[in-house]
Amino acid sequence: MLIALAIGAVTLGGCASQPGQHQLDAFDDVPPEIASIPDAVPKVEPRSRYGNPKSYEVFGKRYYTKASSRGHVERGLASWYGKDFHGRRTSSGEPYDMHAMTAAHKTLPLPTYARVTNLENGRSVVVRINDRGPFHGSRVIDLSYTAATKLGMARKGTAMVEVRAIDPRRPDADPGPMLASSEAAAPRREQDGPTRAPARAEPRPQPSTTTASTTTTTASGGALYVQVGAFGDPRNAERLRSRLRPELGDPILVENTRDAGSALYRVRIGPLASRTEASALTERLAGLGIAETRLVQN
Repeated sequence: MLIALAIGAVTLGGCASQPGQHQLDAFDDVPPEIASIPDAVPKVEPRSRYGNPKSYEVFGKRYYTKASSRGHVERGLASWYGKDFHGRRTSSGEPYDMHAMTAAHKTLPLPTYARVTNLENGRSVVVRINDRGPFHGSRVIDLSYTAATKLGMARKGTAMVEVRAIDPRRPDADPGPMLASSEAAAPRREQDGPTRAPARAEPRPQPSTTTASTTTTTASGGALYVQVGAFGDPRNAERLRSRLRPELGDPILVENTRDAGSALYRVRIGPLASRTEASALTERLAGLGIAETRLVQN
């Protein structure tokens, strides 16, 4: 009981912080000094001596900590905590640093590294989970101020996210932001990155691509492109382009546009000679793990 009370006392920061109570200027556009803060780098660490009991109780509800973070993926509402809790002791015993790439979770082992993707704008970061919380409503993770700002959710206070645990012992444990699905984000104005497709028995044949100098127009007068992702962070768009280039070659374009006043970086392949070629390309992309595509015409 004393352990449970101690954990509750040092972790209420995540649930006590309400979107309307933040005393910081938290703009969705990431300030350079915050953008320059690197993501957490996953590494093998021993479990914390504190914050990992088999179970604990907060506000009359009992939580059971997970034995392992392997394979953990969940979607839900994220919040953040900042100035009011800066320097306070976390559940792991470490002082909370609002400027570090950390987070709080109710049941994952401490520490756990995880990729958190904002399903509303496609931004993605890697954090080190070293605290317990949030204990408010249906929220699934409480982010540091810096992590929330980099995800573009600090001003709003909350956002729908995907939390995907990373195993530092496996180099392929982090699939990167381009594989985070946006199916949970609704209503959807734009695709926030591609999703993973079911494995196929045989790879599809690679379609031929054309260059920008051989733009082909359709009957309605526009060139055809297949859009494979849209991101709020240009680095995520470049990662996707770099991933696809060895498989598809060029041209793979990153177009900077604006959606509802915010910059959006769309990854498009083309121009394509015909809708038949676009269909073949879509099948090829599905074989590469990108199931959600969009045919666009400029």
